[in-house]
Amino acid sequence: MAMAKTRYIWMDGKFVEWEDARIHIMSHVIHYGTGVFEGLRCYDTPNGSVIFRLKEHTDRLFNSAKIYRMEIPYTRDEINNVTVELIKKNCLKAAYVRPIAYRGYAELGVNPFPCPVSVTVATLQWGKYLGDEALENGVDVMISSWNRMAPNTLPAMAKCCANYMNSQLIKMEAMLYGFAEGIALDNTGYVSEGSGENLFAIRDGIIYTPPLHASILPGITRHTVMSIARDMGFEVVQEKLNREFLYLADEVFFTGSAAEITPIRSVDKITVGQGKAGPMTKKLQKKFFDIIEGRAPDKYNWLTRVE
Repeated sequence: MAMAKTRYIWMDGKFVEWEDARIHIMSHVIHYGTGVFEGLRCYDTPNGSVIFRLKEHTDRLFNSAKIYRMEIPYTRDEINNVTVELIKKNCLKAAYVRPIAYRGYAELGVNPFPCPVSVTVATLQWGKYLGDEALENGVDVMISSWNRMAPNTLPAMAKCCANYMNSQLIKMEAMLYGFAEGIALDNTGYVSEGSGENLFAIRDGIIYTPPLHASILPGITRHTVMSIARDMGFEVVQEKLNREFLYLADEVFFTGSAAEITPIRSVDKITVGQGKAGPMTKKLQKKFFDIIEGRAPDKYNWLTRVE
């Protein structure tokens, strides 16, 4: 999807024009992937624009930085306030937001400590990640030949730039084989996640999702779905899943800030359920969007208003 630029990007305390948002080619992040980032959405609702789970995304940004021993030179509140201000300054009612903290320009060695930590927040207009019809019709996916990182190699709990080289291999392979997305297994052969999404499977009325120790990112939309599903009376189980469990599931879907709640209609060309969004997936989608779009109360305090 083409990037629809906006006017301003916030970089290290300043709002700069989109075309002027540059870093030096010898910055550490370019050579070694030393950056951590987030992706979150601002929604246009009848009650005004709202950012979904801003605080939790900022917390995860700081958690990722902590794992990589990066001291972010701003507070969480400062990043939250900048995000709101940037959306307003760019005159956006809806937006995708990309904060990133990264090691900048100083020395070229692998040792990152001499390199300063910079922070940038960008906003852009970005539609449905897996296509406009995906929320209803679902997508076709394959089990990737690439595994997720093994424990104690790269930390899966950090949303780190370097980790997404693995994601790119998964995504490229799937697309070249004619699929919308790939699902990676962990190093023990159990289901992990998509290239940029967490995964859920429903069988006999029970909702299953791989646990954190399946080398998954602790997804915020994943947590959202688990919370609303339990409040709706559904049983949610975090459990290691065999790949064939997905073939036999009644419903399977992806979750993520970009993907939201996207049904999977087939895995490895084996149709899942009825080959479209199933009844429980639809109920979860409805509840999710009802909260975001103001039709249901925000009892979880997930929404930050952009006044």
